Amino acid sequence: MAVTTKATIASFGGKLLKCAHSASSTKCEMAFNLYMPPQATSNPSHKVPLLIYLAGLTCTGDNGAEKGFFQHAASQKDIAVLYPDTSPRGLKIQGEDDSYDFGSGAGFYVDATQEPWSNGYKMYSYITSELPKTVFDNFSQIDGGRVSIFGHSMGGHGALTLFLKNPGHYKSVSAFAPIANPINCPWGQKAFTGYFGADNKSKWAEHDATQLVKNWKGDNLDILIDVGTSDNFYHQSQLLPENFAKAAEGKGKVDIRWQEGYDHSYFTMATFADDHVGHAARYLLG
Repeated sequence: MAVTTKATIASFGGKLLKCAHSASSTKCEMAFNLYMPPQATSNPSHKVPLLIYLAGLTCTGDNGAEKGFFQHAASQKDIAVLYPDTSPRGLKIQGEDDSYDFGSGAGFYVDATQEPWSNGYKMYSYITSELPKTVFDNFSQIDGGRVSIFGHSMGGHGALTLFLKNPGHYKSVSAFAPIANPINCPWGQKAFTGYFGADNKSKWAEHDATQLVKNWKGDNLDILIDVGTSDNFYHQSQLLPENFAKAAEGKGKVDIRWQEGYDHSYFTMATFADDHVGHAARYLLG
């Protein structure tokens, strides 16, 4: 599928591209940001790995690209960074714009099975299949065999679940303040009720990182998670990272770093951005 590049912005020696394409899985035009590091912009035959950043509630692909400062380390490590949107846009489904935590800007990286959301709210398929294929087909510098994933909040949930549901597909995963046990928090319960139905609890469990990690049979995990001690959503029990850590016992390393005084904002992500890009680089470049 063809990609339209609507803007090109110089960033840390490379180029941040503002792109759009027509997506069949979400039945609308989808925008995304793509950062190409310096060597990939100057030499079209130079291959670079890809790090996918999944954003949180209300966000678009612009938020992480413009406020996360992930390009700084990505330019040094020679890694491309892909910033997708968080939901379909403009499908004209009744209620899709009524609240910040469901519908537009809140696709939760799942394929909805409940009508009317099943008609376009297919973010799992979009992120795992259609968007990467589109990027690989249109940007020959990106090595489709070397892909990692990370995210924030709802995007942290997405990163963890996509990694755990697809062993071997992603080289690494990390997260900032992830919604780590959505079946047991208000955000997740609202989203899963709407997208899957209130009684389809088996489907809920398929998209809950805490449930998925209990059955992990892959290589030993090495997951980096940062949570701020002043994160108001953590204190409202929306994140529940301790539940994930407990469920992951015996499965490898889950490094939850409690960052004193930091909150849920992009200031936190910008502060620790280099660590997360570095975590991915160990697997993408090793």
